[in-house]
Amino acid sequence: MLFSLYGLPLLVYRIHQLFYPIKEGISYLGKKEYSPWWGSHQIQVIYIAFPALETLLRLIPGAFSIWLRLWGAKVGKSVYWTPQLEISDRGLIEIGDRVIFGHGIGIYSHIIKPRKNDLMLYVKKVKIGTNVFLGAWNHVGPGVAVEDETYVPVATHLYPNKKFSKD
Repeated sequence: MLFSLYGLPLLVYRIHQLFYPIKEGISYLGKKEYSPWWGSHQIQVIYIAFPALETLLRLIPGAFSIWLRLWGAKVGKSVYWTPQLEISDRGLIEIGDRVIFGHGIGIYSHIIKPRKNDLMLYVKKVKIGTNVFLGAWNHVGPGVAVEDETYVPVATHLYPNKKFSKD
C-alpha cells in the first residue's frame, strides 16, 4: 500500500524524467506534441488532490526534505515545513538552508494562461535562498528568486520572475 502511494508515483516520475525531461520556458498545451510538464504534473497531482499524504511526511523531521530531493528538488538543511503547504512541481524548486515556511504557502513553478486560441504554459524553477522566512499564505510563482536573509511578509504574492530581496 505504501509503495503504491509513495514509491510508484516517484518511480514513474523518475523514469518519465529520463525520457521526457521538463524544459523551462514557454510552450503551448494545445499543440499535438507531448508536453513533458503535463505528464509530470499528472504523476504528482495525487499529492495536490490528497494533501494529507504529504502532510504525514512533514510530521517526521527531515522526511519531507528527503521526499522532495527524491523528486529532484534541491533542499538545504534545517528547513521547516508547516503542515499546510502546496508544491505543484516538486522537481522544480531550490531551497537553501534554514528556511521557514509559514502556514498555507503555495509554490508554483508553472502558470497557464489563454493565449491566441491556445493555452500558454510557462515553466521555471523557484529559488529560495538561505535563512529565509516566508510568512503565512504566500504564493510563489515560477521563476521567483528570494534572496538570502529575507523575510517575506504574510500574504505576499510573488509574481513570475520577480526577485525578492531583504531591502
